[in-house]
Amino acid sequence: MSGVLIGAMTLSNYDHASASTTIEQSCKYTPVKGENPDYSTMNCLLTETALAYDVPPEIVKAIAEKENGNWKHFDEEGNPIVTDDNGIGVMQITNQVGYNEDLLKSDIPYNIKAGVEILDKMFERNDLPVINNGERDVLENWYFAIMAYNGIKPENSPLVQKTGEVNDTAYQELVIKQLEELSLLKLVDLPFSVNDFDYDPDSTENIVFLKKHYQVNTPLTKSKHYFKEDQYLSTTAEVNLRTRPTTDSPSLGQLAKGEKLMVEGPFEYEENTGKKNHFVWYPVKTMNGTVGYVASSYLESTFKDVPRNHYAYEEINFLADKDILYGVGQGNFGLEQELTRWQAVLLLTRANNVSLENRPNPGFEDVPTDYQYYSAIAAAVDEGMFNGVSPTKFNPDATLTRREMAVVLDNIYSFPEATSPHPFTDVKDGYWFSDPIARLYADGISDGVTATKFGPLKPVTREQFAVFLARSISDEFKTN
Repeated sequence: MSGVLIGAMTLSNYDHASASTTIEQSCKYTPVKGENPDYSTMNCLLTETALAYDVPPEIVKAIAEKENGNWKHFDEEGNPIVTDDNGIGVMQITNQVGYNEDLLKSDIPYNIKAGVEILDKMFERNDLPVINNGERDVLENWYFAIMAYNGIKPENSPLVQKTGEVNDTAYQELVIKQLEELSLLKLVDLPFSVNDFDYDPDSTENIVFLKKHYQVNTPLTKSKHYFKEDQYLSTTAEVNLRTRPTTDSPSLGQLAKGEKLMVEGPFEYEENTGKKNHFVWYPVKTMNGTVGYVASSYLESTFKDVPRNHYAYEEINFLADKDILYGVGQGNFGLEQELTRWQAVLLLTRANNVSLENRPNPGFEDVPTDYQYYSAIAAAVDEGMFNGVSPTKFNPDATLTRREMAVVLDNIYSFPEATSPHPFTDVKDGYWFSDPIARLYADGISDGVTATKFGPLKPVTREQFAVFLARSISDEFKTN
């Protein structure tokens, strides 16, 4: 089966003449009957249309690659490519009820818009499973939308029912393979089980999804097309800084993995129109002031003051990517700054998707209803995540101590009982924080400040809390 099954969907609110014009002008595309645009122009049409619908361009470009191997809409004779099952053009639109079939065949921007809108509708379906919180800029979160673009039939089951192995021939798996190869990225494998899906492999009936939500705590892959001017980035590998947006241009020198850069402007498309790149190029400035271009695939968002070799680098960026942790401004994370109690509340309510609406007033004299973080503190107290320092005081501006950190995290994540003694001579049995500290240590969440001291009264810095929280959320970061 090829193409996208769209049934009776329509291109909602689609004014072909006006909607196409802006993207065509941006991409400097002048249609010529029966002629395919060059690769850079097609990259632009696919990318700009995807961004207009807030769809990661990597996904759209990979689908176009899978559907029509070479980003072609017309064949060598200048006729629109139509497959045996009536898949039309670069996005292989089939069953085009509600669409203008002539435009699907003759008008490349129309065909792309149809495909992107359909993909967007697949993402918004409520009968498909959701990955994490369904953030639109995370590539893995589009897994089931990609599947539905082609059809939720047994042939597209994520796993082979009999063996439990990954179904390498499933449509979405083939699209992801194209994405990884041509966008130069590696997506995270999702935690599927054969028990998640109900279907008869010999039937053409749709798959029934028995599991509707997957929580993946491993860092996932954000689109590389959303970086903004003046944003700080870091290189993910050794890469050349180019004089122009193409590998055909001279190198200004090799950047080390983890080198800090600042985005100088919007991304640009491949200068060599004969190269079919799925990535784009960002103009960037190094910390020593050199300006050049780097392919988007080798960039990730980061903080200016957190070097790649910092012990908390991965944890800080993991939480930042999940929109749990923000910086302190001007591209800085705020290394070595002590974390206040209200800041801890914000991080933990974000990390646990706690609703801040309609919470009872906790009654703290120092947290009036017009206090900036009143709603978050009220929600955290109502959820049993945090307590006040007394019945009438929360002390929001006080620095969070290590013993408070242990109790709060244990309240939320309920770590298993310690099966062996901890080594800390400053944590005696019977204190209100003793058992939580023992559990955090045993579960690989928190070490001591020395081999034998936990430092219960010492303040927690922003980077320390990032490590503790990342370990609480994801086993990948634990010390054991």
